[in-house]
Amino acid sequence: MRILLVDDEVELVSALAERLELRGIEVAWAGSGKDALALAASQDFDLAVLDVKMPGMGGLALKERLAEKHPGLKFIFLTAYGSEQDFNCVASDIGAQFYLVKPVAIEELIAAIKTTLEEDGQGDE
Repeated sequence: MRILLVDDEVELVSALAERLELRGIEVAWAGSGKDALALAASQDFDLAVLDVKMPGMGGLALKERLAEKHPGLKFIFLTAYGSEQDFNCVASDIGAQFYLVKPVAIEELIAAIKTTLEEDGQGDE
């Protein structure tokens, strides 16, 4: 499985990427929507973990752009704002199963990744 992590908090996203890689998950990360689009243009990913609020292009806009070019891509959203209950009201409309509030525990993120990919039969890859 290949994961794309996108968050404008570079220290957070690089630390999450490192911790996921230590657990055998292949990860690429970007600090902006623009950089994420460039990565996705040159590499294939099974799932994208996107920060909802980022300068320039936020996670919801980025999800729409990524989904256009990569229809099978799955999504998980991260945010430091709002509540999970708020997000659940719109999650099905935007095609996201998980909305995790930062700071996210690595075990919680891994569980969300596995659950999301297992639904599509990719969790064992």
